[in-house]
Amino acid sequence: MTVDIYFGDNLPILQSFKDSIFDLIYIDPPFNTGKRQQRTSIETNQNDTGDRIGYGGKCYKTTVIDTKSFNDVFDDFIGFIEPRIVEAYRILSNTGSFFLHLDYREVHYCKVLCDQIFGRDHFINEIIWAYDYGGKSKTRWSPKHDNILWYVKDPTSYTFNYDLIDRVPYMSPSLVGPEKAAIGKVPTDCWWHTIVPTNSKEKTGYPTQKPVGVINRIVKVHSNVGDNLLDFFAGSGTLGYCAATLDRNVTLVDESETAIDVMVKRLSSFNPVVRKWNN
Repeated sequence: MTVDIYFGDNLPILQSFKDSIFDLIYIDPPFNTGKRQQRTSIETNQNDTGDRIGYGGKCYKTTVIDTKSFNDVFDDFIGFIEPRIVEAYRILSNTGSFFLHLDYREVHYCKVLCDQIFGRDHFINEIIWAYDYGGKSKTRWSPKHDNILWYVKDPTSYTFNYDLIDRVPYMSPSLVGPEKAAIGKVPTDCWWHTIVPTNSKEKTGYPTQKPVGVINRIVKVHSNVGDNLLDFFAGSGTLGYCAATLDRNVTLVDESETAIDVMVKRLSSFNPVVRKWNN
């Protein structure tokens, strides 16, 4: 099992890869929110003169450890993402899957774009990842889901390990009986899963970190042990962590020095090799 991390602009790096070498490509590009994305890591310790009240009325003092941020603004998002998806199609194996993780701002434009690049009959699913956390709007229905588009190179032959799908509880277990309720049901294309909790052990402090639970499901079901996986908007390295833990080879690409530092630290037990791209 290998973990390769490329530091640099992902387009020339993608162009350097040979055809059809990756069995699963997952990307979580910037969502073009038009805002500066920021995540502050804090530490709290019990202190009688602290600035926040916790369980049982105890006082805690907050210390800011680190702040990570990036600008999520594109004048032409489709112009930016198109050549990168073209390369993703080229380097995807004949039985491979491509997952594009977006939100409501750009997903409809990217669906049309991917239909043109992969072919409409190569589109398999739009997965809705739903969560309920954070601020709530009083002027519209609060947007609390992401969209994940799934395309394949060959719609007649692709990896889908049905027996490895993690089961989820039935919403009405009394209607299916105790035997089925104990096993749980296979999820649909709507996945309910919390975001990475603030106090979670998997928290890295990276602004757009995705939860291991969501990415693990994609890795287990859509790839096999020993396969080659790729994320060329790697960010906090969640795909890399899941792939390495499940004994897949993985290549990660990002042009943010902060992202590289986070990934190297997070994946240190897997002996990642960092390659700085000069072009």
